[in-house]
Amino acid sequence: MDWKQFVWTREPSRWKAEGGTLAITTDPHTDLWQRTYYHFRNDSAPVFQIETEERYFSFTVRTDFSQSHHRFDQCGVALYLDSENWLKASVEYENDRYQHLGSVVTNHGYSDWATTAIDTSVKTMWYRLSRREDDYCIECSRDGQDFTQMRICHLLEGGGRIRFGVYACSPEDSRFTALFSDLQLGPCQWKAHDGQQPDAEI
Repeated sequence: MDWKQFVWTREPSRWKAEGGTLAITTDPHTDLWQRTYYHFRNDSAPVFQIETEERYFSFTVRTDFSQSHHRFDQCGVALYLDSENWLKASVEYENDRYQHLGSVVTNHGYSDWATTAIDTSVKTMWYRLSRREDDYCIECSRDGQDFTQMRICHLLEGGGRIRFGVYACSPEDSRFTALFSDLQLGPCQWKAHDGQQPDAEI
């Protein structure tokens, strides 16, 4: 894959793609969130994406967030259709003891948030986003080889042409530079289910 294939939704003030690595310097007060619980809506984070109609694929990318330092600084993988339909997975800085590895899925304007705490010594993370029609699997890895499932989800508007890629943002008064590299796009690594059979059609 080549960063030249990607297109910005909300281009940040500072970014550079060179030698296979994308660097995004976040602008303050940028974020993605819709309605749920906090009762505010943020739709200002830059997202760098490519379009596809391919219904089965896996997208892998390595993120380096070693410069994150302020509460909620984050970067990761994203699939952004419009302000009310998207998903993201990232590591989000919290304090000098721990940070949040998590994901958000937003359907028709309502976001959820699933997280687990990880140590702040973790400075890089790989993500693999896999598509099977309008269902999606997000996985993470420390080494780019062994991936662990973060979540399986459904996007109500995610069954046709989609856009996917990466994002970085700083919801509070902060800036940091996030690095993205080792892009791969290939056959779906999320295998068809081989357990319980689907319910019979009624």
